[in-house]
This record gives sequence, structure tokens and C-alpha cells, in this order.
Amino acid sequence: MLLDMERVHCWLSNTYWSPGIARERVERAAQHSSLVLGVYLEGEQVAYCRVVSDRASFAYIGDVYVDEAHRGKGLGKAMIRYALEHPEHQGLRRWVLATLDAHDVYAAVGFEPLVMPERWMSYLPKSGS
Repeated sequence: MLLDMERVHCWLSNTYWSPGIARERVERAAQHSSLVLGVYLEGEQVAYCRVVSDRASFAYIGDVYVDEAHRGKGLGKAMIRYALEHPEHQGLRRWVLATLDAHDVYAAVGFEPLVMPERWMSYLPKSGS
């Protein structure tokens, strides 16, 4: 089943991490990800996430979204487990993600706070877009 990118864009453009994001950027991010997942119930897409990885040592999980009407059913955890267990992602040394409010969801599938966070840095271009 094809991803409903119109729906994904609507979801993501209303999140705290990408408010107002352009649809073209959402589509480009999906096209260049190593894995993009959608969850469907009765033919309707109800969840989305993507993985960016070199498929050798590192992966980043991003844009995890479950439609509000379907939260609390384990769909987010199921998507993350699927990504972690995907054959192309076996043997990776590190998985990372960022979240403001879903720490319990990710902890339930094995994620922990960063080890030695003082070693990590990020770069945010001034344009912010």
C-alpha cells in the first residue's frame, strides 16, 4: 500500500518538531530515508515513521506519528520494533531518536537516555527550515 503523503504532511506540519513543514520537504525526507513505514487499519493510514541509516553502524528514527484516534494501541511500538528488526538494520552499533513527550513508548522497546550526552552535539542552521 502506498503512503498517504497528503495525510503524513498534514500530521507532521502540525507537530512540535516540524510545524508548518512544506509538503515537498516531507516527501523529499521520505524519498531519501532508508526505511519508511506506514500502519494501515481497514485501508486507512493511521501511523508513519522513517529511518535514516547507513545500514552499517548507525540509524536515526524520525517523524514517528500515530493518528490521535489510534494512540494507546501499541502501533508506535510496533513500528519501532519492525524498524529495529528489519533485516537491513541488523548489526547496527547505535540507534538514536529525539522526543519531547514519548520517552515511555521508546523505553518500552529498549531505548535509554543517551550514554555520555556531553559527547553529542547538534547543528541547527540559522534559517531553521
